[in-house]
Amino acid sequence: MHKSYQPLKPVTNKYLQKKWDQTHYEDHRSKVRSAKPVVNTRGVQTPAHIQLKLKKQQVEDERRAVIERDNQLLANRLTAITQSKGLVDHWNHYTLNSLNGERRRAELLQVTHENQAIYQRITERKSEYRKELWEENWEKVEQRRDDIARYSRGVTNKQKPNKCVKFSSGSSGGSQSSSASVDEEEEEYKH
Repeated sequence: MHKSYQPLKPVTNKYLQKKWDQTHYEDHRSKVRSAKPVVNTRGVQTPAHIQLKLKKQQVEDERRAVIERDNQLLANRLTAITQSKGLVDHWNHYTLNSLNGERRRAELLQVTHENQAIYQRITERKSEYRKELWEENWEKVEQRRDDIARYSRGVTNKQKPNKCVKFSSGSSGGSQSSSASVDEEEEEYKH
């Protein structure tokens, strides 16, 4: 099946009818493209005083003026520095005056007097603890600990750190075992 033009109404010449229908369609499309709405949908036009925003412009101008003034001051300072002979005035000739200084000095003086009074009371007071009693108790504790211990504390200090065990070579009767010599030494330390 080939694509041929089929008019809606019966016609004598199909080719002419196709041409006429095509021109009618193009006219219709151009009219649709150029058609304007009947209803105005653009919205309300904003007033000029709202669009312009004079206050914002005024604040911006003031800000720019402050920046310009600061820049001018800095430029003047820089030129003064470059034109000077290199001497810089950096001395502050004023004394520090605190509004609260007298009160703080008075409080500090009061605190030092109170601390000195407390120190005097502490040094004048005799101790309630008896050092002699503590030393006697400590000696008793050491005595009990020595009684309970397997070896007394004095014996460990007397022991020789370099202990040598010698084995004699030769006959079995003349040799002395290391365990027997250690047992004899233990008996000496116990007495």
